[in-house]
Formats: sequence, C-alpha cells, structure tokens
Amino acid sequence: MGVMPVNKLLLSMAVPMMNSMLVQALYNVVDSVFVSRISENALTAVSLAFPMQNLLISFAVGFGVGINALMSRALGEKDPAHASRIAVSGMVLEAGSYVLFLIIGLFFTETFMRAQISAEVPAEDAAEIIAHGVSYLRIVLIFSFGVFAEITYERILQSTGRTTLSMITQLIGAILNIIFDPILIFGYLGFPKMGIAGAAVATVGGQIVAAIVAFFINKHWNHEISLAGARPAKVSMLAISKISIPSIVMSSISSVMTFFMNLILTTFTATAAAVFGVYFKLQSFVFMPVFGVTNALVPIVGYNYGARSSQRIQQATRLSLLMTTAIMALGTVIFQVAPGPLLSLFSASDTMLSIGIPALRIISVSFCFAGVAIVFSSVFQALGDGMLSLVMSAVRQLLLLLPCAFVLAKLGGLDAVWFSFLIAEVASVTLAVVFYRSLYNKKIR
Repeated sequence: MGVMPVNKLLLSMAVPMMNSMLVQALYNVVDSVFVSRISENALTAVSLAFPMQNLLISFAVGFGVGINALMSRALGEKDPAHASRIAVSGMVLEAGSYVLFLIIGLFFTETFMRAQISAEVPAEDAAEIIAHGVSYLRIVLIFSFGVFAEITYERILQSTGRTTLSMITQLIGAILNIIFDPILIFGYLGFPKMGIAGAAVATVGGQIVAAIVAFFINKHWNHEISLAGARPAKVSMLAISKISIPSIVMSSISSVMTFFMNLILTTFTATAAAVFGVYFKLQSFVFMPVFGVTNALVPIVGYNYGARSSQRIQQATRLSLLMTTAIMALGTVIFQVAPGPLLSLFSASDTMLSIGIPALRIISVSFCFAGVAIVFSSVFQALGDGMLSLVMSAVRQLLLLLPCAFVLAKLGGLDAVWFSFLIAEVASVTLAVVFYRSLYNKKIR
C-alpha cells in the first residue's frame, strides 16, 4: 500500500473488485430477468422495492466505507491494534443497522409499497404489484443480516489489500444467487415453485453463504489484524460514524430520489416505473466496475494519507479518473447503440420498448460526468471529508434531479423526464471539481 508503484497497486486491487462487481451486477440483472418472466407487474414490484433495498445497502456499505477508510489509515500509521478495534466497532454498528431493517421488514413493507403507486394505476394492477412487492421485500429485509455481515468482512479484507479474497466471497454469493433464481422461482429440480419470493430467497441465501465464507477467510488468512482479542470502543464507533453517516445519508438520498421518481413516473403508467427499475439494473454493469475502482482507491488514499504521501494520493486519483472515464464512455456507446436488445432481456412489451429506448439513450449521455463525480466523492470519504460527498449528492438528487424531473414531466411529458439526469450530473461534477481543488490545497498538497 505504501511502496508498490501506484499504477500496479491500483490495478492489482481494482481488477478483482471490478470482476466481482460485474458478477454482482450480473446477478442483479438475472434476478429481474427471471422475475420479468412471471409478469410485467412482478417486474414493476421489484422496481418499486428497489428504494428500500438500496437504503439497506446504503447502511451496510456506508458503515463499510468508514471501517475501510479508518482501518487503512491505522495500518498506514503502523497501528494494527487500533485497526482491529475499528473493525469490531464497525461490526457493532452494522448489527444495529440490521435490527432497524428487521423491524421495517416485519411491520412496514406493505405501507412502503402502497406509498409509491399513484392513483392513475388501475386497481387490479396496483393490487398485484403490491402483493408481489410485499412478498419479495419482506424476505429481503428480514434476512438481511447476511448482507450486513458479508459487506463488513469484505471491507476488512479490502482495508488490508486482500481484494482477491474479497472478490472470492462476492463471487460465491452472486453465483449461488444466479443458480438458485430460476430453480426457486419456477420450481425446478424438485424445489417448490415460489414465484417472486423465490428470487428473494435466492438473494438472501447467497448473501448468508458469502458472509460465512468471508468470516472464515478473515479468521485464517487476514493476519494484519486480530478480531478475536479486540473489543468495540465508543471512540472508534464515533470515528466510523463521522465518516459513514454522510456516506449513508448520501446513498439514502438515492433511495429518496428513486421513491419520488417512481411516484412521478407512475402518474404516466406503471410501465414507466418498470423501465426505470430496468435502467438501474442495466446501468449497474457500467457503474459497478467504477465502484470497483473507487473501492480500491479508498484504502490506497486512506493509507497514504496516514503515511503522509501526497504524491501517491494524486497518482491514484488521476489513474482512477482515467479508468472510470473509459468505463463510462464504453457504457454510453452500448446504451446508445443497443437499447432495444438490452430491454428485450426483460421480456419488454411494445409499450416498455417505446418508453425505454429513448430513456436509456438520454440518460446514458450523463455517464462520463457521473464517473468523475464518483471518483472525487470517494477521495473525499477516504480523507475523512464525507460531508462534501453528502453535499454533492444532495444537490444532484434532491435540489436538481427531482425538481427538474417534476417540471419536465409537466412541460414535456415522459420523454423529457430523462433529461433531468444529465442536468444533475453536469452540476454534480462541477461541484466535485470545486471541492477537490479546495481539499487539495488544504490536505493533499
């Protein structure tokens, strides 16, 4: 982390993460592909469940960001005992988050699903969508302890540079999900036909197995830290929270945005919300590799900030920008050239194609701007300035994207709504550059 050439270090850490993230994206897409074979309403239900799933992941990954950044910094300062305390303290915070989502899963899933469906949706379709959504989301939330544990142990591995081992755990969970999706949804190989609930069971089952594997990998191969003798510390939990809460709020803003965007879209038709959900699944193939790069960038920046090596921080940031821009440019080309075939993966009706083809083409123009903003946001978090990332996210999604979508829906109809993404991303990257220049002068240089 402190001596290997930065280009080699970032690539060696990022490539395994990018591969595992691509598999994660694959199983997200496969999940929806199989669900779309049930019905378009089932696909819409999964799309409407997404904001709550995203909120859950926001908590798990958000505390993981704090664990990763602080552990990397402690290891850069040659203090493995402190790194171990941070890891155990982070586990306590992750466990508390699971309890929150357990309560939501037990008591509030139907309320959440009903709140996103506008009065314009026919009553019969609304009832079917709600029933599917409750069945799916309740299982995902109640058994979410698997994803909290999995992400925690993976971030511990990443903080010590063991990204290949982290990739193995992610691959195991994703592959199991992909295998069991059709088996449980349609009742193959003697298993019961569970429908949309089968997709949820396959998801949580893969997460739980991945968490168990990650635990044993940490126990037997991660020798830089010792979790067995460490105890949680209030000061460590506060330090993790200082970094993580802005990250959690930032990601949660995305859930709020998706929730209200679904409300805007269902005033036209429930199919528009299904298209929006499909877009999020498809864009994960573009964004997940970028998150793989930035997940590698965070511990590198954190370690070298602790070691006071500004040159290595700058080199890692520049290379990350080049890599993410290349990935996003490729994604833009694919979305521009082949939106129809992409949507057809989800058994798209003629109505879905007529809505989805212009949507994918318009939104994908914003990808390169988004990639730059994601890199800078990760640097802010690694340096302990997660509040800057929060401000960027709030401006992009709450102050610009949603208001623009609402106004454009009134003025230009459904196709105009998608331009709100481009407007928001251009503003976000502009703000990111301003923040980075200020932070460079204050901390990095």
